[in-house]
Amino acid sequence: MTSTETGRTTRGRFAIVLHTHLPWVAHHGTWPVGEEWLHQAWATSYQPLFSLLRKRAEKGLRGQVTLGVTPILAAQWDDPYLLEAHHTWLGYWQTRAIGMAGARDIDRRTTGQREYALASAALTDFESHWSAGGSAALRALLHSGVIDVLGGPLTHTFTPLMPARFARDSLTAGLDDALRRWGTRPTGSWTPECAWEPGMESILAAAGVDHLVLDGPSLLGSGATTANAWLLGDTDVRVVGRDLEVTYRVWSPRRGYPGNRWYRDFHTFDHEWGFQPCRVTGHHVDPLQKAPYNTDQARAQVESDAHDFVDVVVRRLNELSTLTSDPLVVAAFDTELFGHWWHEGPMWLDRILDLLPTAGVQVIGLESAVTDPVGRVIPEPGSWGLGKDWHIWTDPHDMAERQSALAHDVLAMLDESHPRRHRSPAHDQLIRETLLALASDWAFMVSHDTAADYAHGRFTGHVDAAHRIMDALRVGDVASASTRAEQAGQRDHPFGDLDARRFLR
Repeated sequence: MTSTETGRTTRGRFAIVLHTHLPWVAHHGTWPVGEEWLHQAWATSYQPLFSLLRKRAEKGLRGQVTLGVTPILAAQWDDPYLLEAHHTWLGYWQTRAIGMAGARDIDRRTTGQREYALASAALTDFESHWSAGGSAALRALLHSGVIDVLGGPLTHTFTPLMPARFARDSLTAGLDDALRRWGTRPTGSWTPECAWEPGMESILAAAGVDHLVLDGPSLLGSGATTANAWLLGDTDVRVVGRDLEVTYRVWSPRRGYPGNRWYRDFHTFDHEWGFQPCRVTGHHVDPLQKAPYNTDQARAQVESDAHDFVDVVVRRLNELSTLTSDPLVVAAFDTELFGHWWHEGPMWLDRILDLLPTAGVQVIGLESAVTDPVGRVIPEPGSWGLGKDWHIWTDPHDMAERQSALAHDVLAMLDESHPRRHRSPAHDQLIRETLLALASDWAFMVSHDTAADYAHGRFTGHVDAAHRIMDALRVGDVASASTRAEQAGQRDHPFGDLDARRFLR
């Protein structure tokens, strides 16, 4: 056990990192993975998470969660079109709930009443805290100290597969974008997909990053531990590793909490009204045979699972105490797990943040977790994807090869044709379309066969838009290039202040 500055004895330190990301979806379809994807996650994950953090801030609590928000998601939270669309979506949720609440069947009526209460609360929350944009909502949390924040590259590009120059400039631009939105430039970064290869430390250092989290195996394979912070290579960038033993207790296909029989089933829908009326019941139970969801039973299971998780953390810290006097456990998840995929997730998160300190565990933000690195390490190449390697993003060979070719072609075109003395809207949109094409999401969706047609279409569309602009620039037709850029920009317009000159050699 160790002692804190207040003199209280602790078993060790715990940090939870939430990676908050969706690709750009505005004007790219609605159902099931277009704008609907964003609205569902916004209403059921982002809003509940911010709500519970505001309440914890009001209690004077600090460093409760380290929140990574990708610039491309932050841009959507602030987009006027999407803000209006989300407000409309919440109202439609409420209207659908009223309809279902009038059903004759008692179970459907109960579901409708429950959904009406949730929709009404979400609508009030949005009008009170989000109507000025997500940046305003996040700034309030940031200024309270209840969260640490992590930035990242503009569009969640898989860094090891990018030209180093492109990766560095996209990361720098992403951190600068956070400064404009939130009033502070993050010193920590989330490297998309926890992707890593030796040499990335120089890119991070050049962008002004001084700490990050990687997946545990990347550190363990190099002889380091996840129980402490480390310095990357010969830089001052500090790194900690995600503890898989603790993280997988939550999110594991075989034993993770969200699959418990009492929790709401994500996959079973009432197709007339679009709600999820059932509990998991059992993994091999036919959807038509699943039992109705019961809030009280789910709440009791949350309490049980929260206590179980605290026990897991304490046991892990006790194990790690044989390696270091001040052990650290870092758990990292996609934010969308909490609420969107796992309905009870925000309630569970709130409870573990209450229970961990009572068990002698110090809850801290990531910046505090990396203050005392114990040595230097060069982690092995890896990611947090299946197999801990890169195959999820390299196996769709046509996509990986076209992404690499596009990045190199665009940089060459930029150096060759940009006027340099003033901004060029054509080149700005060329960089924008390229960044959207290089997002890691498309390969992930293809590899997992989740809306693969949508992913292929999105990727191809952005590549084609970039090539249309380049074709005009190659023959010196600046007017046509500008017209094509303007047409593409009516659909794809994140980062209005994006200046292609920052990507010049």
